[in-house]
Amino acid sequence: MSYEPFTIDIPDADLIDLRARLQRTRLAPEFANDDWGFGTNAEYLQELLDYWATDYDWRAHEAQINSAANFKTTIDGIPIHFMYEKGKGPNPMPLILTHGWPWTFWDWHKVIGPLTDPAAYGGDPNDSFDVIVPSVPGFGFSTPLTSTGINFWRSADIWVSLMRDVLGYDKFAAGGGDWGSLTTAQLGHKYADHMIGVYVLLMAPLTLFNEPIDTLPDESEFAEEESGWYAQNQSFFLDGSGYSAIQSTRPQTIAYAMNDSPAGLCAWLLEKRRAWSDCGGDVESRFTKDELLTGFSIYWFTQSYGTTARYYYECTHNQWQPSHGRHPVVEAPVGVGAYSGEAFFMPKSWAERYYNLQHWTMMSPGGHFAPMEEPETLTADIRNFFRALRS
Repeated sequence: MSYEPFTIDIPDADLIDLRARLQRTRLAPEFANDDWGFGTNAEYLQELLDYWATDYDWRAHEAQINSAANFKTTIDGIPIHFMYEKGKGPNPMPLILTHGWPWTFWDWHKVIGPLTDPAAYGGDPNDSFDVIVPSVPGFGFSTPLTSTGINFWRSADIWVSLMRDVLGYDKFAAGGGDWGSLTTAQLGHKYADHMIGVYVLLMAPLTLFNEPIDTLPDESEFAEEESGWYAQNQSFFLDGSGYSAIQSTRPQTIAYAMNDSPAGLCAWLLEKRRAWSDCGGDVESRFTKDELLTGFSIYWFTQSYGTTARYYYECTHNQWQPSHGRHPVVEAPVGVGAYSGEAFFMPKSWAERYYNLQHWTMMSPGGHFAPMEEPETLTADIRNFFRALRS
């Protein structure tokens, strides 16, 4: 299979249209919501929308993205965009990094340089990687998606084709967060023979969307040093997962609103950036306005919110099936990098049963968007895990 260089070039008409829509925003009436308890706070949302309309420079960020090596290919009729940066070292290890929702591929950009060229960042050149960062099918520039049935295990199949058939790597390493963690775990489950190792930021069973939440580990399974994790899980699934219920059941209905209103899209994505990052309520302590809006702009300009939401539906309505009945479920060597501000957690005892666990690191600070929040500690942990797996 072939792949071609890809340059992002959003039409001027789309920039003009976005600015006009932002200037015509009509926010919903709001009261008693200073703590964001009812959802996105109107005062901060208006501030961010004003910045998007008047000060944010998409062209500058577009140029930054284009300074990376971007490519596109087609696999099974699905357009796939990916960044591909070769390592600078004696024996770079191929590593595919997968994002989730409401991420984009660009959430990985801070770790690409240190992983491909560790010597330039004070590291050992023997730790270098060839880094591949695709846009998940239906996300960002892996659009338009017009095929049904695309979810994390189908993405894993596509990644094997990308890495082996398109790029020519017989064996490779993988890492991911959010959906990317499930995609990465699926690679380690179904394609263990092709994997050097897999690194996950978010621990979750591959059956997460098959079974009731009460099948997850109960409080007795969490060790003393994991105190508070069970309560965090309960809070997330009871109070913080409404977005998933909507996107798992009627994604197309909400897609019309998000595709028409940049303010609505911004409010929907912003609330998760604040809730799931380790920001203590101040989202700009983790992401600048420009970083937030670059991600939101990618969703907006590619009109991809609808297919990113359908990803949830496709997991719920096309349930995961195991490729084998062996244990551990994920047979490839597994590294876990768990950040203290993550959305939810599995106990280490569960990870030792479910994964071929070779590496476990708890890190603080940091949250769900670790490549953006804590790129230095994440880079170091990825290097440490895969160092032991280099031939």
